[in-house]
Amino acid sequence: MPERFPGEPVSVVGVHGGEWFGRDAGEALQRATVLAGASRHLEAVACAHPVERLALDGDLTRALDAVEERSRRGERVCVLASGDPGFFGLARMLRARLGPDAVRVHPAPSAVALAFARAGHGWDDAVVVSAHGRPAVPAVEQVVRHPKVAVLCSPETPPEAVGRALLAAGCGPREVTVASRLGEPAEQVWSGCVEELAGRQFDPLSVVIFVAPGSASDKALAWGLPDPLYAHRAGMITKSEVRAVALGKLSIPRAGVMWDVGAGSGSVAAECAALAPGLRVFAVERDTSAGLLANLAGTEVTVVEGSAPDCLTGLPDPDRVFVGGGGLDVLEAVLGRLRPGGVVVATFASPERASAAAERLGNMVQVCVNRLVPLGGGSRLAAENPVFVCWGPQ
Repeated sequence: MPERFPGEPVSVVGVHGGEWFGRDAGEALQRATVLAGASRHLEAVACAHPVERLALDGDLTRALDAVEERSRRGERVCVLASGDPGFFGLARMLRARLGPDAVRVHPAPSAVALAFARAGHGWDDAVVVSAHGRPAVPAVEQVVRHPKVAVLCSPETPPEAVGRALLAAGCGPREVTVASRLGEPAEQVWSGCVEELAGRQFDPLSVVIFVAPGSASDKALAWGLPDPLYAHRAGMITKSEVRAVALGKLSIPRAGVMWDVGAGSGSVAAECAALAPGLRVFAVERDTSAGLLANLAGTEVTVVEGSAPDCLTGLPDPDRVFVGGGGLDVLEAVLGRLRPGGVVVATFASPERASAAAERLGNMVQVCVNRLVPLGGGSRLAAENPVFVCWGPQ
């Protein structure tokens, strides 16, 4: 059993604009003999009785040393914190230092809850990540890979820095809301896109919400669309039935990065973009024909002209890859760039290449399609050439 903390328990009270929430929080403030917190909170919270005010600015370790010292000698210390101190806040640090029984938390609504309320979105399905005192990379990864994300920013990683990092990472379109100084007189809420976010300057004490378009869409999902809907040359198209199987094996995420390598007509890229508007899709093709460009017109797909694997170097690492053209060297290059948890699907007409790919990926099926065609006064089933679909890892 850990030794009981010998001092008076420390109260941690969440505030917004100098207001606390609940009777217990008010009683903790009225009992306090030492009031600690950021200068802006100390200035905003009034107490009816004399109280020592201890600013927690600058060196936080030294400031918490002062909080612990005063509590150990019997002072009733009340620490002010933004919103919910148990949500990326001071409560965890104080409990680690003093022990769980030596800290009493009285939360206010978290800044994330207020930010989503201002943005008009629910957030029970959101991913929340902090860039406060942390590098931006983990936050950027979450925004790229999930359709609804909130990022807590800081002076070291302000909102515009996250925006620039997202552009560099190849993030797809997002609706962006920046909520700053929530609950305070200087509160501001801004809405825009990732490109605008990267080009502006914001208060670093902000919560930034990213929502992929179509996240709450109730439109019908359709894939493996009829081949005549796409312009193509000399049958250079992944046939609709094979396309349906390939997209099923890809298990398209709602957000992330997807490559269509050897895109041909661009039918796979077009359908992935339509199924997941928050997905950043790259169509890689050495011969960018008029048909390819026409099929992708009006979509968010980025066309990359060049031969794989050389032209893949500058692309953001993928979560999903469809390989419709290229040899096993392309497959190896793709697997070397695949993000953890990613999936590659490759199609082959040659059983020799398909077998080699299946050994590398782990899974293979043969898709054989017979189409109904007219015959005299009736009809018959005409066989299409079989296609091998390989996929993995899982």
